[in-house]
Amino acid sequence: MSVSLQKGQKVSLSKDNAGLSKVIVGLGWDEAKPAKRGLFAPKPQPIDCDASAILLMNGKLCANDDVVYFNNLRHKSGTVQHMGDNLTGAGDGDDEQIIVDLASVPQQYDKIVVVVNIYQAVQRKQHFGMIQNAFIRIVDARTNTELCKYNLSEDYSNMTAMIFGEIYRHNGEWKFNAVGQATTDPGLGELVNRFI
Repeated sequence: MSVSLQKGQKVSLSKDNAGLSKVIVGLGWDEAKPAKRGLFAPKPQPIDCDASAILLMNGKLCANDDVVYFNNLRHKSGTVQHMGDNLTGAGDGDDEQIIVDLASVPQQYDKIVVVVNIYQAVQRKQHFGMIQNAFIRIVDARTNTELCKYNLSEDYSNMTAMIFGEIYRHNGEWKFNAVGQATTDPGLGELVNRFI
């Protein structure tokens, strides 16, 4: 049974799901209907949201290769893998997926933060207010069962990045926290700097 989460709500992933060892973090979004353009106005570029996972030790990022994103699709431990870049958000269901092998994540990592930023947001004059139906969900990779889902229904106009949620260890269990913190960080580099 899937749990629908609110901002700041935490849910245990492993407590009620015996044997849970691998999850899929699915992220999705749709471009909002654009405003009417003049006859000669240039066609706007598609909004390219990029999902990334940041592996933290004691709550801090310790190495650049602990960021899994479209240019580093697989963590050096092999336990976190980005399944590829979706440049437009087109299509139903998840637009980007990150697979996390919870059972094998090295012990020194206590948290995996999932973030999303709009690629070249400043240059393209794009922001999350131009996106609708955005969500993050956690799926049991063994059964393809959705465990929890967090829908982003707030207006995030002028925000260009977001800390979507975090998977973290607590007393030997894996839990998920729906964060939903929007930022004006212009790119992944600035977003990652928040965790140094």
